[in-house]
Amino acid sequence: MRTAARYALAGVLIFAGLSHLFWAHDEFRAQVPKSIPLDEDGVVIASGGVEIVIGAGLALLNRDRVLVGRLIAAFFVAVFPGNFAQFLNKRDGFGLDTDTKRFVRLLFQPVLVAWALWSTGVPRRR
Repeated sequence: MRTAARYALAGVLIFAGLSHLFWAHDEFRAQVPKSIPLDEDGVVIASGGVEIVIGAGLALLNRDRVLVGRLIAAFFVAVFPGNFAQFLNKRDGFGLDTDTKRFVRLLFQPVLVAWALWSTGVPRRR
């Protein structure tokens, strides 16, 4: 079950990363906080690249999967401020066009963190 969850998460990450670069670039710009003193397009492209790399790592690296799981969990924590900024600034994207929808999305971030950790065996059972 963990293996299937790990591969599913890898697929989600790779798909999301590709969507950053190709078909949902503008949607992802809504998640870049205005307080970040970087170009929105650059942030979207860089975060998409990171998602592709960590998704591929999750799919391909078996020996280091616990480390990759921790990195993915940290990534999900790192992008949370963008999701919160989208809620706070009432920025539409991905059909999140109401405060309720944007708020409910925030509740899923801990689920993603838990998914990354559980599917990679963190914490490991002895």
